[in-house]
Amino acid sequence: MDKREQLIEIATKLFSKNGFENTPLSEICETANVSKGLISHHFKSKNGLLREIFMRTTNLIVEINKSDKTNLSAHERLIVLLESFFTQLESDKLFFHFNLNMIVQPSTREILNDLIKERSSFILKATQSLFDEIDTANSLVMSHMFIAELDGIAISYLGIYKDFPLEQIKKHIIKKYTK
Repeated sequence: MDKREQLIEIATKLFSKNGFENTPLSEICETANVSKGLISHHFKSKNGLLREIFMRTTNLIVEINKSDKTNLSAHERLIVLLESFFTQLESDKLFFHFNLNMIVQPSTREILNDLIKERSSFILKATQSLFDEIDTANSLVMSHMFIAELDGIAISYLGIYKDFPLEQIKKHIIKKYTK
């Protein structure tokens, strides 16, 4: 792993754990065993590093949505989407912690505002195109509700309940949306 990738990985972990404001560049540099100048060289600033990490997480979301599901019905694609969401939620808590922390903190929302809007727009359009096939008249409202429900599940699982019944909720939500 090169130093740039190492910096991204370390900063993602530290931002997720401590928050952006509570993670000084010096801690990232010390953990990565690099100088502040190297961060400036690759990312210009701490804000630039944050934006790079957020763009990478957005690209991952885009890639997950690009997988070829053309032969599947809307309900089958919804099952694939939900299975993917729950699998990733369970296996990559760091990814979700990072995203939730960055979106809810006012200081990081300001830094990432354009990127958050771009990602949110992509997710809404992708979700709405799916729900257009299920219920065209209500697809926008259903899309917003679906996204909000998954966000709520992620927040509850990651930060609120220690014994969160993730597997049971997955089964229930799949049943709910694929009737």
